[in-house]
Amino acid sequence: MAGSSFGNLFRITTWGESHGKGIGVVVDGCPAGLPLSEADIQSYLDRRKPGQSRFTTQRKEADSVEILSGIFEGKTTGTPIAMTVLNTDQRSHDYSEIASCYRPGHADYPFDQKYGFRDYRGGGRSSARETIGRVAGGAIAAKILNELGITLLSYVCAVGPVSIDRARFDADAIGRNALNMPDEKAAAEAEAYLNECLAANNSSGGVVECVVNGLPAGLGDPVFEKLDANLAKAIFSIGAVKGFEIGDGFAAARATGLTNNDAFGRSADGSIEKKTNHSGGTLGGMSDGAPLVLRAAFKPTPSISAAQQTVSRTGEEIEIRIKGRHDPVIVPRAVVVVEAMTAITVLDALLSNMTAKLDGIAGFYRR
Repeated sequence: MAGSSFGNLFRITTWGESHGKGIGVVVDGCPAGLPLSEADIQSYLDRRKPGQSRFTTQRKEADSVEILSGIFEGKTTGTPIAMTVLNTDQRSHDYSEIASCYRPGHADYPFDQKYGFRDYRGGGRSSARETIGRVAGGAIAAKILNELGITLLSYVCAVGPVSIDRARFDADAIGRNALNMPDEKAAAEAEAYLNECLAANNSSGGVVECVVNGLPAGLGDPVFEKLDANLAKAIFSIGAVKGFEIGDGFAAARATGLTNNDAFGRSADGSIEKKTNHSGGTLGGMSDGAPLVLRAAFKPTPSISAAQQTVSRTGEEIEIRIKGRHDPVIVPRAVVVVEAMTAITVLDALLSNMTAKLDGIAGFYRR
């Protein structure tokens, strides 16, 4: 299977299946000298691990990471960093009844058509558990970005029909509710809605927003390596993502040039800045120095216990009820996955940008 690697200069390759022995990632391109420990990675993995509330799967996994290579005396060596997380709470028998049929909303059918064979236990390679490797790699990228004064803030901005009120935005509230929403009132309303979904053996979708602060202007390229295009690919590579926006996104289609254009001006220190940020921090495929704002829309969890119509591999029409332990809503645990893929993409663009100007190269080698 091709397509398990992402990035150019900073590159991750994920491996493993949901019900295999473990999940992992190999990170290439991390510069030497970065202080790094398993605790740095674990803090990110803890944000996506299951069983943290009644709105996430009750699969009990510690998701403890082990760094296998690329570290010496507490710092990166510049060589590939391999990390692994063992699977310890698989219940593969939960999937035995769907081995010979296709689950609605899942990758079962196209996977079978492509390979003629599939691991039906939790989706195998197409399982959301694959994102463990992305988060581990993203934790490294985020730490490098933090060394450069670049920070990321990610949260849930909508669950089903419930959206946050920007006037009540409170970053501290993100860690105080089970849904990672920066609006306590909206979080309570979303929980009530999810309780209705659970009572009906149903699930919900939602939207994750990520904001990157501290980016310099000029990251990305104006044609095929646009920053926003690469971010779109990164976010769309996350399972269950069905929509992507930067800045005003689809709302820009209803605007006019006068209302959508961001005016430029001088800041108090004399530097150039935008007066608004409808573009979401990119212009012409390159960062413009304003905060980078993106959103990812996730579909409802397809694994629901309500009766659904499908067909068997032989074409027989049947009814199924999916067993197992599944998230009634994906977005609370997907927040850190969106953040990780954003960090990887931004860091890769930063490293690529180092060769954009001759004086930058000359300054590096002549110092």
